[in-house]
Amino acid sequence: MKTLSLFKAKIYFTGIISLAIWGLLAWNYFHGGVPSHHILNKKDLPEISNWWGGIWLPIFAWIVMFRIQKRGDLAIKNISDFPSKIIYGFIGSVIIGVTIATLFHLEFNEFLGYFLPNILIIALVYPIYYAECLLGFVLGMTYTFGAILPTGIGSILAILAFLIHQLIRPAGIYAMRLLKILPNK
Repeated sequence: MKTLSLFKAKIYFTGIISLAIWGLLAWNYFHGGVPSHHILNKKDLPEISNWWGGIWLPIFAWIVMFRIQKRGDLAIKNISDFPSKIIYGFIGSVIIGVTIATLFHLEFNEFLGYFLPNILIIALVYPIYYAECLLGFVLGMTYTFGAILPTGIGSILAILAFLIHQLIRPAGIYAMRLLKILPNK
């Protein structure tokens, strides 16, 4: 069985993302116009057009695939070498992004207020600051918010998740081992 090289996978993945975003933009254009979104949904803040997503998402998809390939703990030469944790992280982040977009669209702001902190709780267990998680989060929210705003919000969440996973989690594990809640290695 012939395997797909990672370079070709990057081209295919970026092509699919490009077709999807430009298809969405074309559909928006012919059905009432391409929307723009105010930062933090406040009318006094600047608005960002979804047209920027047509440029940003393909570039971002390429960067994410490059980051996955260059990650130090992975030896990925072919697409068949992809660890399942990358795929699960991506799919889980898409689900989280779609859930947030749906809650916002349905105006369930109370649920949204409870849901967002749970993302940081997930960071205690899973490293959601990886590039594939950020891309999944952005893709999950693109239909509702465009690509630029979710990238900004996702980047802030990724920084917080990194700090939680790399600083707070080890400190908590160390404290539980001192208290003999967790066994020593």
